[in-house]
Amino acid sequence: MIAPPNTLIKVFSKYFENKKLIIGSQNSYYKEKFSSDTGAISPYMLKSVGAKYAIIGHSDNRKEGDTDKILREKVRLALKNNLKVIFCIGENNSQKKKNKTFKVLRSQLTKGLIRKFNRTKIVVAYEPIWSIGSGKIPSAKELSKTADYIKKVLKKIFKKSPAVLYGGSVDGNNIRIFKEINGIDGFLIGGASKSSKKFIDIIKNYYR
Repeated sequence: MIAPPNTLIKVFSKYFENKKLIIGSQNSYYKEKFSSDTGAISPYMLKSVGAKYAIIGHSDNRKEGDTDKILREKVRLALKNNLKVIFCIGENNSQKKKNKTFKVLRSQLTKGLIRKFNRTKIVVAYEPIWSIGSGKIPSAKELSKTADYIKKVLKKIFKKSPAVLYGGSVDGNNIRIFKEINGIDGFLIGGASKSSKKFIDIIKNYYR
């Protein structure tokens, strides 16, 4: 799944029509169809130009003011408009140092996702904020333990866990380590995707 800027979604979705790549959006609004909020792009609008996924809860958007209540509404409306959701969670450096990682992740999951949501249309992406763009990454043991905990919480919400992705300073070298970690079902690549060489290296080394 590729999530280009909103201005390119229609072009990308048409170009990749009937191909294995699908197109998503980098965010989605929490009001349905057409609101009076200037610049707002609703899930209905995203769907109408070819998006099939929406990334919701990214740390950038949480930092800009997306509360748990807003994120839950974003997820609800995205699903209602037949968009699949990649729901992002992650702790910051201060929370990590205070050993609050699991508490933060549990809160984000239980407040943002509820049982009546369609689990089969949701993917969770664990993106530790302290790792994004910093070059710092969790150890394989640490990430495996965190992924197991995330799935444990998800099973309490949905009875079965959706897929769990990892994102945070993934590159062409550490992808070989990450791909072997139990509990990680895929990856959400951010900064490295801005460079075709870095992105292609990740893909190549994943399949080697």
